[in-house]
Amino acid sequence: MQKLPLITHSALNKTISWRKGAPILVERFLADVAYLAATLPAGKHVLNVCRDRYHFAVGFAAAMVSNKVSLLPPTHTPEMVQQLQAFAADVFCLHDNKECDIALPKLSYPVIPDISAQPQVSHPKAQQLEIPLQEIPQIDAEQLAAIVFTSGSTGTPVPHKKSWGSLVSNVLAQSERLELDSGTDYTIVGTIPPQHMYGFESTVLLPLQSGNALSSEQPFYPADIAAALTDIVGEHILVSTPLHLRLLLDADIELPKLSMVLSATAPLSNALAHKVEASLKAPLIEIYGSTETGQIATRQTTKTEEWQLLPNVRLSARDGRFWADGGHVEIAVPLNDVIEPLENDRFLLLGRMQDMINIGGKRSSLANLNHHLNNITSVIDGAFFMPDELSHDHVTRLCACVVAPNLTAAQILAELRTRIDPVFLPRPLLFVQSLPRNSTGKLPRNALQKLIIQHMLANQEECST
Repeated sequence: MQKLPLITHSALNKTISWRKGAPILVERFLADVAYLAATLPAGKHVLNVCRDRYHFAVGFAAAMVSNKVSLLPPTHTPEMVQQLQAFAADVFCLHDNKECDIALPKLSYPVIPDISAQPQVSHPKAQQLEIPLQEIPQIDAEQLAAIVFTSGSTGTPVPHKKSWGSLVSNVLAQSERLELDSGTDYTIVGTIPPQHMYGFESTVLLPLQSGNALSSEQPFYPADIAAALTDIVGEHILVSTPLHLRLLLDADIELPKLSMVLSATAPLSNALAHKVEASLKAPLIEIYGSTETGQIATRQTTKTEEWQLLPNVRLSARDGRFWADGGHVEIAVPLNDVIEPLENDRFLLLGRMQDMINIGGKRSSLANLNHHLNNITSVIDGAFFMPDELSHDHVTRLCACVVAPNLTAAQILAELRTRIDPVFLPRPLLFVQSLPRNSTGKLPRNALQKLIIQHMLANQEECST
């Protein structure tokens, strides 16, 4: 049976993480993994909600060497936690937050003594687990490493199993595409949580499997991003989202030199991509994928609209949609996007299948409409919404929410008329203070729908008084 290393760092004295402005070496990481593995409860399944990215990485690695499985749900709401417990009755929660109120058996991330320089000092259970402090553990490629969940149509989360081999193959392909094996030591700083599939791959697994370092921080605001980068010596890669990048540019804050910027969770507009590269003076690479498939393609948006598949990943048309398989995608997965295949493992992304709309015989997508709305000067954020029901005149009316305190509705509609067909103009156009995006910058449809209903009810009350 093939075994793959937990990490690929070449020496015990290499930096594997930066935390609070100080480097953490591989030998300390291995010692921390051994210590935590010895203290984990007997349960097979771990819900790792550690906010500190280094703590999360140690927790994931400790689970791996203990042959436990990490559960990665889309949220940690009470309902989701109940569903996880129904899925795996033995699940326990590993956390590093004193106020953690998740209703599961809990283990607080311990204060771990630095025994990296004293291999003879160990927890008794570490000896039982046969975890040597000075050697990199080898993990069976077929070992089940994680189960990620997507939101099912019935509200019940749908599990997707990830073997250690598929995860390693995934991020090694990413590392090769990004040319991270050039001999330069990078530290990867992420604005997205490690529990999200994109954050899990690109801010935890990628540094561990490419011999680079991860930052323990999870900055959100521009000043926090600048501080996290400033605390690190050497070359930096920023892993982020369109929302975080837009806020970062709007803040016009000085950043340390970046080697690369990665973006995912939603396609970037060409204008924002050019602005990111010009302002941050670093190449911007977009990643395309899903929870089910992991990352499967990349593009440098300022140079091309075409996505290039990662090595050995294939797309095939079946049942009116495209499926991905091959490479690290162990089981063929249907994609939820409209794809236009091109030659040489390339394709165009035309929008989400559920976002495609037809009004008066004219077709567009919500992604395309959002692109034009957000490209209007002085629009901070905006999103179109397609109601489920028909209006009283039996014509579906799009509506939109926009964050644009310096613009009027007339100005925005005038701009949209030059960019989109009039049948897609929003009726109504609602001005809001912010959109209810989640921590990765995504905008859940039900959250947007709730916001629209609240604003429309408020407007009705104002009209009636």
